[in-house]
This record gives sequence, structure tokens and C-alpha cells, in this order.
Amino acid sequence: MRTRTADVLVVGGGIIGLVTAWRAAQRGLATVVADPSPGGGAAHVAAGMLAAVTELQYGEQTLLDLNLASAARYPDFVEELTAATGLDSGYRPCGTLAVALDADDRADLRDLHAFQSSLGLDAQWLSGRDCRRLEPLLAPGVRGGLRVDGDHQVDPRRLAAALLRAARSAGADFVRAKAARITCAGDRVTGAELGDGTRVVAARTVLAAGCESGRLPGLPEDALPPVRPVKGQILRLRVPAERAPFLSRTVRAVVRGSHVYLVPRENGELVLGATSEEFGWDTAVTAGGVYELLRDAHELVPGITELPLTETLAGLRPGSPDNAPLLGPSPLEGLLLATGHHRNGVLLTPITGDVLGHVLDSGELPDYARPFAAGRFAGAARREQTV
Repeated sequence: MRTRTADVLVVGGGIIGLVTAWRAAQRGLATVVADPSPGGGAAHVAAGMLAAVTELQYGEQTLLDLNLASAARYPDFVEELTAATGLDSGYRPCGTLAVALDADDRADLRDLHAFQSSLGLDAQWLSGRDCRRLEPLLAPGVRGGLRVDGDHQVDPRRLAAALLRAARSAGADFVRAKAARITCAGDRVTGAELGDGTRVVAARTVLAAGCESGRLPGLPEDALPPVRPVKGQILRLRVPAERAPFLSRTVRAVVRGSHVYLVPRENGELVLGATSEEFGWDTAVTAGGVYELLRDAHELVPGITELPLTETLAGLRPGSPDNAPLLGPSPLEGLLLATGHHRNGVLLTPITGDVLGHVLDSGELPDYARPFAAGRFAGAARREQTV
């Protein structure tokens, strides 16, 4: 078995692992990333909406603060990334329009607007006619909507490619192999054994393997992060040049209780999603999922069914018990977590890099990240057992 040593081993080469590796390498730490296909993962399937306001959920006010902080970092983050790599991440400050298609949806959207306003968020209520002025291809039956100019987008595939180059340029090394087992000595994590036979001995190991983080061999059962796979199906369509611009901003709605969104790229791609299915580890694209997405999108933007369909994909988001990320030191010495981002992985990429960089410098979470401490669920379980 070949042995390598590192200051930091990052298990997982998705965008969260890559931004962590970049920030670690920038600090002069000898950094190794273990992943058979770096730059892939859930973000390869994601639409890239940076929608802290329009994706606000009741009861998630604490997560909202983290989402807003990360969204505010995005312009400087992508500027730094482009300067380091020469690559464009596809960041677009185009805004988002959330619309209602019937009276019930309109009432729900009005309630959401009131909730947003109570939190001081910037969202403007529009009539159906005003919505169609902004986006003329919307269905005539649109009853109203919310214009959120601060909710932007990025292209996750281009973001991943830029982060991969940035991490390599900063000195991070990549082993194209999956972590087969986390290694421990007593209560301390010492690295990992990889599927290609390599053993990496590291002072600190960052678990950033998405939903796989919760089932890696080698860790004690009570130290495994409580993340689950949440399936999402997504479609990519192409807008012919003669029909551009098809949409000028991200458009989203709830149709028959299901969320649907359309994200237009500057290159003529239109991303359509997304289902949210608790079906375990299944990643099959289903006829029903494709049908429902196209049906709901057609009600929102009737012209969509005339566009060429170029790709269908399904991916697994890592969901935690409260759907918020697990960040920083774990209860095991030498093990850090950067997982559980659920639907906010792309949005939270800049601030996750900042948080993990701070932890690698100081050993502690910054104050704003303490509600997302990696050990918060393990602590709750121990308290319940002692009551």
C-alpha cells in the first residue's frame, strides 16, 4: 500500500470539497483531494440558482442569514476565481421572478411576500400583467408574482471547473480514487484508505462527500454525519438563436403543489427542474419525472415544449435533519465536516470556503457559523440519552 502524507485530506471533490481544498492550499497547507471524478457530484446536476429570498422556507430564518451572507459574497468570490483561473463561472445578476398560476398559489405567494417583508427582505409584488411585461412568454393566466432582483444564478458546471483549476493552481494534489475507509487511531481520525490502494495520512480530514459522507466505513456509528440522499431530476433544453432571448431571468412557480423553475443561461441553455424525492439512493431518470417537469413548465411558459430537449439527469442532494449544512470540527479529533447543504450547496459555496478556511486557521467556527456546527445532532442525541 502506497502511503502519502498531508496537512489536509479532503474526501470528496464536488464544489464544496473543491472550495475547501482551494482555501486550504491558499494557506500553504499540503492538501490532497480524494475523488474519482473531481468536479462532479450533485452540483453537476444543479441549476445554480442563488435564491436566498425566493427559496425562503418558514422556520429557516437562521439558515436565511447564512444564505444571504453567502449570496453577498458571490460577486467578489467569482471575481477572485476568474482572476486565479481565467475561467468564467457563468455568474449572472439577472434576478428571479416567482409567479402564481391560480388563486390558491397567489394567496400562498402573498403570504410568502408578507413573511419576506417581515424579515426586511427585498421582494416586490407584481400583478399578473406586470409579470408578463417582464417575461412576455409567461402564460396568460399568471395571477401575480414576486420580483426579487437580488436572487441571481451561476453555472455550477463552470463553477466546478474553475474551482478545480484554482485548487490545482494553489497547490492542491488530486488522487482520482474514492475513499474506501476513514482511518482512526483511538478517538482521532488519521486520514483514509483509498480505493486504488493509496493510504493518505493527514493531520486533518475534511468530509465533503455529499450524501456519501453518512455511510463511509471506518467511522464509529455515532460519528457518521446524519445526511441522507434527496433525489432531484433536472432537464436541459436548448433555445435556438432565432428564439432568443426566451426568458431574461429565472422564473419559478408552484404548480399542483410541485416546485418548478426555469433558469436561462447566456449560452442558450435552459435548465428546468427540479423534483425532490426521498427515494434513497436511486438515481434513475424516470418518465414520470420528465413528464411532470415538462407538464408543469408548459403551464408556466407554454412555448417550452417546442424547444429541443438535450439532457435529462438525476442527482442526490445531501440533506441533514434540519436541511442545513454541517460545518467545522466534528466530535472526533482530526475530522472536519462540510456536508449536508441540501438544496443550497451552490449558494453556500463561497461562505463554506470561508468557514473551513477559518477553522483550518483557528480550529474554531466563526461566530456566524456556530448554528451549523458539525456536532449539533450528536450532542442532542447524547442529551436525550441522559434525561
